[in-house]
Amino acid sequence: MDHSFIKHLAKPADTKIVLMIIDGLGGVERKKNGPTELEAARTPNLDTLAAEGICGLHTPAGPGITPGSGPAHLAVFGYDPVQHQVGRGVLSGLGIDFDIQPGDIACRGNFCTVDEQGRVTDRRAGRIPTEMNEELCELLRTIEIPGTELFVKTVKQYRFLLVIRGLESSHKVADTDPQEVGKKPLEPEPLCAEAEKTANTASEFILKASDVLADSSPANMVLLRGFSSLPDWDSFTDVFGVKAAAIAGYPMYRGVSKLIGMEVLETGDKPEEEIGVLESNWNDFDFFYVHIKLTDSAGEDGDFDRKVSVIEEVDTLIPRITALNPDVIAVTGDHSTPAVLKYHSWHPVPVIIHSDHCRRDNAKEFSERACMAGGLGPRFPAVDIMPIILANAMRLNKFGA
Repeated sequence: MDHSFIKHLAKPADTKIVLMIIDGLGGVERKKNGPTELEAARTPNLDTLAAEGICGLHTPAGPGITPGSGPAHLAVFGYDPVQHQVGRGVLSGLGIDFDIQPGDIACRGNFCTVDEQGRVTDRRAGRIPTEMNEELCELLRTIEIPGTELFVKTVKQYRFLLVIRGLESSHKVADTDPQEVGKKPLEPEPLCAEAEKTANTASEFILKASDVLADSSPANMVLLRGFSSLPDWDSFTDVFGVKAAAIAGYPMYRGVSKLIGMEVLETGDKPEEEIGVLESNWNDFDFFYVHIKLTDSAGEDGDFDRKVSVIEEVDTLIPRITALNPDVIAVTGDHSTPAVLKYHSWHPVPVIIHSDHCRRDNAKEFSERACMAGGLGPRFPAVDIMPIILANAMRLNKFGA
């Protein structure tokens, strides 16, 4: 994606666009020859959009590459995730409106559970409630490390934000999350010589956190991931020429939206609340990003049936979107989170582009198998989604004479 090229072609238009990202939408069959979560769900309204639109499967970061939520979202937003890399720390900080300053090093923390041998038994400490998180963050705020200023903030449930200020060091430090249970937390290894002070500070913080959390249950340890600093990127509005609003309840997704210059609207976590925010702000913006989180949570928990249920709930809300008469409706996921894997995966993600100007294909339903045969192709780059949306919204000029 060449932003300067798209910026040159983008033109204003009196058209409205809705991009719904159903987090972790893609799945795989739980039984041989059985349906995926999306295929098992009753989705008459999404099926109608698919039958009237054009479908395909996108890859966020390339064939076989399993992306995190940050790069996967950036790819759908038209930012090459390899060229535009930023850790979860900055995204989490922006998502809770923390004033991250140039030079700050931010990372996202997970409260986790470890056994007597120090092995991780639960990477999310049973998804502790946010109220408990706030109490634990008070304990972590007692930690002091000479030469630095530390900020510890609650994000949501088991997630917290750590910001290190005053180090004058690189953020390039490896995550301490082993990504699976039964293993001990990893050391925060520096990934370059300039990051040694950051790694040492993180090690000291973890050691002191272990002491202050020793008597807590189930959250008796921390995992740090996504060490990052503020990048300097083109804004979404400047590149694509739209006045964009983000409707997302979870801080990380609010953060990635804010990072690229979208206006983040206040909303609750529930899908019906988010659609209500869309309706009440319809006249104020021409591009709306709506994020649905609970599909991803169900997939990560290995709960196939709950993921099906969330997809079905989202489907019931589609008529409220179509009633607004947007010029383009795009529905996709940022990545796949199959319940059978309990984690993000490399599988291509279903996508619908619906407009009066799309070239309809033979897809009659919204499913992995139907989208595999769709007109957008069985594996196209996610960064191509935004230009296709803009073209269908009549917002791109002709290239060349």
